[in-house]
Amino acid sequence: MPEVNARVVLAEDGVLLREGLTSVLARFGFTVVAAVGDAEHLIAAVGEQEPDLVITDIKMPPDFRDEGLRAAVRLRRERPGLPVVVLSQYVLQEYASDLIGTGDGVGYLLKDRVADIEAFVAALRTVLAGGTVVDPEVVRRLLHRPRDPLAGLSPREREVLTLIAEGRSNSAIASALFVSETAVAKHVGNILAKLGLPPTDDTNRRVLAVLTFLGARS
Repeated sequence: MPEVNARVVLAEDGVLLREGLTSVLARFGFTVVAAVGDAEHLIAAVGEQEPDLVITDIKMPPDFRDEGLRAAVRLRRERPGLPVVVLSQYVLQEYASDLIGTGDGVGYLLKDRVADIEAFVAALRTVLAGGTVVDPEVVRRLLHRPRDPLAGLSPREREVLTLIAEGRSNSAIASALFVSETAVAKHVGNILAKLGLPPTDDTNRRVLAVLTFLGARS
């Protein structure tokens, strides 16, 4: 595989992995101009070094949640076109969507893929060239992501369902929305139908609709 000439800022809180990645990158012509262990230092290093590529872990100190991802998205907004590759231990679908939404020249890879050095370097080269690389497992999860059960509801039906979830009666909903109870009853019927809750003798469909609503928001 031909070598590349690119300056890299690397963010990884694990010292061994950080040193290992630095060594691997050097073998293929990448120059790690800064290797840091948290998102704050990542942002500072990018400002100081103006790298050609950023590689960052998603979860870093202090809370080990999404610090690296948020830093990556911020950097992409501040420096449109800056190639960024994020590494994750697990498939986190919402993070992949956030990053991909910033445009071309990004990568989302699982750390397990780093073991395949040639594939890893090829992915970095693709991102450097302005392409987008998403781990196959992430793609599979995104394609099979459960459909939003509320997607088919109109804005007004969502309003009505929200008020139902607050425990309001049809008359209270009508008063809040300045519509007739007949209109509210029609909206409720549409909501139950769209959520796939047909009439039954032993099921409180309003309760099921509220559970669906709460589940979609969690």
